[in-house]
Amino acid sequence: MRKKLGRTSIHLAGFEHTIPVSEKEKTFHAHPVIGRLKSYVAILFYAPRWLWKSWEGGKLQALKMDLDVGIMTEVDRKQKEEMMLTYLQNNRQYHNFWAFKYFFCEFLALVNVIGQIFLMDHFLDGEFFTYGIDVINFMQSDQEDRVDPMIYIFPRMTKCTFYKYGVSGEVERHDSICILPLNIVNEKIYIVLWFWFIILAILTLLLIIYRLCMVTSYRLRAYLFKINYGLIRRSDIEKITRHYSVGDWYLLYMIGVNIDARIFNEVFHELAEKIIDDREEKRHII
Repeated sequence: MRKKLGRTSIHLAGFEHTIPVSEKEKTFHAHPVIGRLKSYVAILFYAPRWLWKSWEGGKLQALKMDLDVGIMTEVDRKQKEEMMLTYLQNNRQYHNFWAFKYFFCEFLALVNVIGQIFLMDHFLDGEFFTYGIDVINFMQSDQEDRVDPMIYIFPRMTKCTFYKYGVSGEVERHDSICILPLNIVNEKIYIVLWFWFIILAILTLLLIIYRLCMVTSYRLRAYLFKINYGLIRRSDIEKITRHYSVGDWYLLYMIGVNIDARIFNEVFHELAEKIIDDREEKRHII
């Protein structure tokens, strides 16, 4: 038995002698397996975030100290600023490993999305790589000559075999046509997943390239401070960028994202002043 789609015939799983021997038989997967695959996708996407949360250990939250509010007594604000300055000054050059673990999780996200594209393609018998392109071509083709790739991968009808006891007490076999309404949903879900994976892969790759440029170019790091923190003096930005490592710079950058802009401006200026003080002390010692 065959189902007509334009000029092409598609084999429905369960029927024998419906396609030429030279053609490859198409195998369709059961609905519970498709549901479990969606769960695996969700778990794998959450893995890099979970790993970073485990490694980060709440460092940013501890350094923030409710300074994101900006409404507090002057004494309380000064005390928290001093605590932050003391930590940042005493732990310089110790945050590279912390920052590179974050960058690694971003790289892991890229590996994750590419790996899931291959996983989907393997699960759908090599049909997922070009699934979105096939759907676009299908929509642009003439109605008489086109084959719907969504129905090809997720058929809406199939043969069902039932076994039950007959009048004689023997087990009888009954064949019938079954409608698979869930596949109407699955075909839409997987076309959305295809475009989502492609967009995520491209954006994550661009992010990795951006991170590489940020790590290797102190000028880019200085530029990022200039465009995101307009209240900070340019001279202070140059001092911090030149004398702070990538890890220290990135921690300071993330602190600026999470606390009040005016408070961050004061902390940043104090750190830049301490760099000058340290250099002067070294000159006096020499």
